This record gives sequence, structure tokens and C-alpha cells, in this order.
Amino acid sequence: MTNIQHDLWQPVIGLEVHIQLNTKSKLFSSAPNRFGDEPNTNITDVCTGQPGTLPVLNKEVLRKAVQLGLALKGNIAPFSQFDRKSYFYPDSPRNFQITQFDHPIILGGTILADVEGVTKAFAVNRAHIEDDAGMLKHFSTFAGVDYNRAGVPLIEVVSEACIHSSKEAVAYATALRAIMEYIDASDCNMEEGSLRFDANISVRLKTETSLRNKIEIKNMNSFHNMEMAIDSEIKRQIRLYSENPEADPKSIIQGGTYRFDLDKKETVLMRKKEAAEDYRYFPEPDLPPIFISESFIEEIKKDLPELPHERFKRYTEQLSLSPAAASTLINDRQMCLYFERALSSCPHAKNLCNWLIVEFTGRIKDSGRTLQAIGILPEHVASVVNMIEDGTITGKIAKCVADDMILSPGKDCRLIVKENPDYQPLQDTSSIEALIDQVLSENSQSVTDYKAGKTKAFAFLIGQVMKLCKGKASPTIVNEILTKKLQ
Repeated sequence: MTNIQHDLWQPVIGLEVHIQLNTKSKLFSSAPNRFGDEPNTNITDVCTGQPGTLPVLNKEVLRKAVQLGLALKGNIAPFSQFDRKSYFYPDSPRNFQITQFDHPIILGGTILADVEGVTKAFAVNRAHIEDDAGMLKHFSTFAGVDYNRAGVPLIEVVSEACIHSSKEAVAYATALRAIMEYIDASDCNMEEGSLRFDANISVRLKTETSLRNKIEIKNMNSFHNMEMAIDSEIKRQIRLYSENPEADPKSIIQGGTYRFDLDKKETVLMRKKEAAEDYRYFPEPDLPPIFISESFIEEIKKDLPELPHERFKRYTEQLSLSPAAASTLINDRQMCLYFERALSSCPHAKNLCNWLIVEFTGRIKDSGRTLQAIGILPEHVASVVNMIEDGTITGKIAKCVADDMILSPGKDCRLIVKENPDYQPLQDTSSIEALIDQVLSENSQSVTDYKAGKTKAFAFLIGQVMKLCKGKASPTIVNEILTKKLQ
């Protein structure tokens, strides 16, 4: 059996990400751009390619494309045009796709992504506008076509071949999704097909500078599946090259389009790879070229929101959040907006973040709902943290208050505390001192251990006091009194 040395090889990956835009109508027709309706109801004569129909460009698509170009810091082309890409398949009613081949709307750009704690910059080659195809639906005895998706506007973002692992690919795609959500250009719902990935993968020896043949894996619709598919394909190619060291590399890996078989956890060949000439691209005769003015770009730039990586830097550098906590927030736009609202009335960012992404989210994760959907106001989460920080309640009491907030969404947490006698913290130092005296008398060995330099004994004694008072006493006060008595 061949001894395979994976560390001798470098994967080279390029991603093509297809993102449906959240416009009200389709790219070239007035038909609704809406998911989940009855099949073949959101269509017009343009969507189904009826003879004599003419496409009309949706201006809102241009606006969202320019927003993306600005967010990527790419070059927005003052001149771009549409092309016809010919292919024959039942889900393409015109037998061609309208896309941008020679003159895309965005050239270049950069996506910043956090990969295992390190910020990396990934180069974007281009991004272009095109329309989506319909959907084939297979039944037991026949197949049908739903044209509701035909003509839905897409932006395809094509990276350079600058990605070198499945984790980098996931980080890149996650960052791109966050950008699209923050500029409100797409809902990026992978379950509904709003975000789909194609990966071009090759491997080469680390001593090589030229690229070997690549294969393409089509239509992956989850980060987890994409990571598994890329890893599987990398291992396959390394294995084949390692088993045939004397053969011409071009004969070992030949270009093709693959899919990822989830059951087998391996890539499966669908068809040999087409070349650009197979699609017979030519300028779309029914649509004029697009001219974008500087004034149009400047108008959109003024309304560009704070972007995910800028927010990541603010969270880690100004608010002192950990990179992991900051990533959790920015990769979920709705949670991030919720955090921002809570932050406006709570100056304790780190504690607020912890209570939001650990305590409250942990309590509702099995329900499949968000805090917003349940009805818990961000101001109330902020109040819980403020009460902990100002000593109104202890952390242990706060956990009970959070449980009650889940049961009574919308109820002010301060009112919850006021109404429950068990939630009133123990402030009387003489009462706390009595409890400490009891703990010291019952745990003389721990006192001896502490005086012998065993610091864990102190934490044990604190725990015993908090247990005796049912978490009502301020840990700070307990700490102060216990320290004095032990001295």
C-alpha cells in the first residue's frame, strides 16, 4: 500500500458563490421574487421564454450589485453588459442563461475572514449578475419543472485560486454571507437555495508553482457539507497522485463536474467539464449595455452600513470581546443587531455578550426560536447585566431571573426581581458574617489548608457560604469578610 504524505501537498481552491438577491421582483420581469409559493405561479411570459417577449432590467439589482462592489472594495465597472450562455436543459425555458461573461459589473475586491484566530485576506476575481434557472422536481413516475425560480436575480462571486484548505473556504464563504446580509442584499437562506457554492479544487506539490488540473464540485448548500466535500476531494486527488508517481499528472486528474454524495462521503463524477466555447457566449441582443455613473456610486456609498469585519475589529479592539465571541455575533446579523440595541443601555459589553450568546441563547436553543421571536426585549437583557454589575442581584439569582424571562417574555426583569422575595439579595453584613462564622466552624480543615498556602481552600469556603445563603449574598462582600476573618 502506498505511503501517502499529505504534508507534501498544497490544495488550491477557488470558490464560485451564487447568491440570490432579495428584490421584490425578478431580474428581467415583474413576476414576484418569492420562495415557497405554489409551483409555476410566480411567472410571466418573460420567465418562461415565450416568443417575442423582451427582458427589462430591474434597477434595484444594480443598486445591490454596486453595494457589494463597495463592500468588497472592488472596481465597479462604468461599462458592463449581459451575454447569452447557451445550454439545453429543462429548467432553462429559453435554452440560454442571461449572464455577464466579458464585461462583469465588479472586478477585483477582497474578503477579510477570521481563520482559526488569524485574519486573512482573500482576493476576489470578479462578481457578475445573472438570472437563476427553474427547479426540477422528481416524483415516483415522472419529473416536473417549477419555473418560479426562473429569472430570480443572482450575483455570482468568483474568488481567485487563493484558498488552501476547507477551513479557509468556509471562513471565506461565511464572511461573504455576512457581507450580503449586512448590506441587506440577500437573506442567504441556504435551506431555500438563496446561497449555493461551487468549489474548484486541485492539489500540487508544495515545491511546484504551476497549477494542476482541477475539478468542480457543484451546488453545495451548507458550510458543513462544503467542508466535508472539499476535504474528501483533496484526499482523493493526493491519493491518486501518490499511487501513480510516474504517470503524467494530466492523465490522472481530468477536468470534470462532480457532486458530493453525503451517504458515501465522497465526490461523484456527473459529467466531463465543458469549456467556455461550449456555451457559445455572445452579447445579449435584447438588453442594452449598463453605464454606471460616479454619482450613482457615491449616492450608494453614503448609505453603506458598518461591515462585518469592521464591526469585528470594533468588538475586539474597543469592546475587548474575545475573537470567538465577536465572530459569533457578527456571523448572525439578527443577534448582532439585538446586541447593539442592548449595548445602547448597558456599558458592560463583555458581560452582556456572555449573557446573550451563552445564557439566554442556551436556554432557547432547543426551541429553534430567537430571542426576538420569543419577545424578550434587548433592553431587558441589558437590565439583567446592569443589575448584576451594580450589585442589585447576584449571578446565581440572575440565572433564575433569566429562566422567568423565558417563561414571561416581555415582562420587565426588574419587576420580576421586585415581585419575588427569593430574588432579593442579602445585603446585611451582620447576617453574612454569621453565615461565614458557621462555615468556618464547620470546615476547620479547609481553614488550616488555606493558612498552609492551599488557595483552592479559599474558593471552597466561598462556595460553602454561597450555598448556605442560596446565592443571595454578594460574592464581593463575602470575599471581603472571609479574607478579614482568615487573616
